[in-house]
Amino acid sequence: MKIRHFFNVLVVGVTLALPISATAALPSSVEGKPLPSLAPMLEKVTPAVVNISVAGTQTQRQRIPEIFRHFGAPRESVRERPFKGLGSGVIIDAEKGYVITNHHVINNADEITVTLTDGRSFDAEKIGSDEGTDVALLKIEAEDLVAIQLGNSDQLRVGDFAVAIGNPFGLGQTVTSGIIGALARSSLNIENYENFIQTDAAINSGNSGGALVNLNGQLIGINTAIYGPNGGNVGIGFAIPVNMANNIIGQLLEHGEVHRGVLGITGRDLNSDVAKALDIDLQKGAFVNQVFPDTAAADAGIEAGDVIVEINGNKVASFGQLRAQIGTMGAGSEVKLGLLRDGKKKVVTVTLGSAEQQTASAQDIDKRLLGAALETTEEYNGGIRITELEQGSPAARLGLKKDDVIIGVNKQRLNSLSELQDLLEDSSGTVALHLMRDGAQIYLFMR
Repeated sequence: MKIRHFFNVLVVGVTLALPISATAALPSSVEGKPLPSLAPMLEKVTPAVVNISVAGTQTQRQRIPEIFRHFGAPRESVRERPFKGLGSGVIIDAEKGYVITNHHVINNADEITVTLTDGRSFDAEKIGSDEGTDVALLKIEAEDLVAIQLGNSDQLRVGDFAVAIGNPFGLGQTVTSGIIGALARSSLNIENYENFIQTDAAINSGNSGGALVNLNGQLIGINTAIYGPNGGNVGIGFAIPVNMANNIIGQLLEHGEVHRGVLGITGRDLNSDVAKALDIDLQKGAFVNQVFPDTAAADAGIEAGDVIVEINGNKVASFGQLRAQIGTMGAGSEVKLGLLRDGKKKVVTVTLGSAEQQTASAQDIDKRLLGAALETTEEYNGGIRITELEQGSPAARLGLKKDDVIIGVNKQRLNSLSELQDLLEDSSGTVALHLMRDGAQIYLFMR
């Protein structure tokens, strides 16, 4: 079973022919009362959902084996391939022309075209984009736009009705309905920061960036991925909560990029086994394994062994959910965390640090990286730079070099030292380190 984004689908020669043997007038009311319908709500909401088409060129780099370089071959080959794609978006500010969509919809695009439900098309400007959460913000210059009203995804409940609106398979705007099947889904390896809304409203290729709304027509999520064997809808789709997306949009508008907040902890999901071993009367939450010194968490008095159960008054079900919510809040944000320590509830106020401020010895992260000094960097959209390296150390024997930038572990992007430690701790068997070296991507493997 695979989980994947649903974008960049080419549709050719689709023809629908439905035989009609008879027609009959359908009742519009029963005993003088109108039939239940989503039509009145959708008539107000659907003009805010747009189709997005993109075109661009993707650069593919391939390293040349060392043996061929003796004959004058370059270090790598570079090929450029044109691409086109389709997706969806949502107008969130009619006056300023702001449109929210997924990062993967517009990534590497040289041309972005937004088409409204009334048929008008406009070239779009990219204001900013965040790969870690898969959120992007566009701007169009147009009059008479309709914006959607933002809801509150923190107030959603399993079983609430939900309606998905988008552009599946490039057929044009389509509406499907269902319910919220689960909340705070994480550890799916779709994005770096995962706190998904799960829904059975039918979502298919081309719906990326479209709207998930409640019955009041308020935006509660941005549709982004599906779970299925062949990329088709099987009743399990995922959307980015609108509150998370709104945090990212605010940073993109203010800075043009995301300045992630950092707690400075590592941890894991609290489950029945951990709770039993530590005699904790709780089944869900974010268990704190380690608190790094001189970080926001340390300054707030958070300790190893604490269980974080609330963030700003909302329940925390897992460490992945906590990580995603903290990672979408800006550096300097003030957050109230509810803790359980020695069976007693405690609330602490944390001012989030910045990923740019973190440095550490590899001894604090993983023994396989001993001999390396590590520092976060904003280069390559975030990563961990090797600032110093001892000759003959485990890190050097692994093949690392000074000034390498670790940007991922097992295809999971990272931006902070705590994320690097979490990913290494959660990995078993062979681990793939994704590096940038002298502008080229390489992989190193360690056990």
